[in-house]
Order: sequence, then C-alpha cells, then structure tokens
Amino acid sequence: MSITATELKMNLGKYLLLAETEDIYITRNGRIVAKLTSPYEDRIDAAKSLFGVLENAMTLDEAREERRKQI
Repeated sequence: MSITATELKMNLGKYLLLAETEDIYITRNGRIVAKLTSPYEDRIDAAKSLFGVLENAMTLDEAREERRKQI
C-alpha cells in the first residue's frame, strides 16, 4: 500500500494497525521516502528461509566441529 505523508499524519493509528499485516510505503511529492512495516515480520521470514539448511544426517558434534573449522 502506498500513502502520502499527509495521509499518514492524519490517520496514524489506522496505518499502525495496517502495518502489522502489510508494508506501507509513504510518499512525499510522488516519491517513496519511507516504509512502515512490522518489526516481527522480517524475523519470521528470516527463520523460514533457514529451515532445511543443515543436513539431517549431521550430528551436534559434527556441527560443532564444522563451526570450529570456520573460526
């Protein structure tokens, strides 16, 4: 959703509630100047993207050894 800075100022509470479920782009003079978004959404997406990264056959000891090699 895209709104003007003036619209945001007039209806801040409404857009704060909407930001929990969708990104809101704020424009000034026709250009996007800011993005209002939920801080928790990024964490959820990041966690979902990591699912399945490690092989199922890797043990905890093997993971620790792999980590030691990287240091």
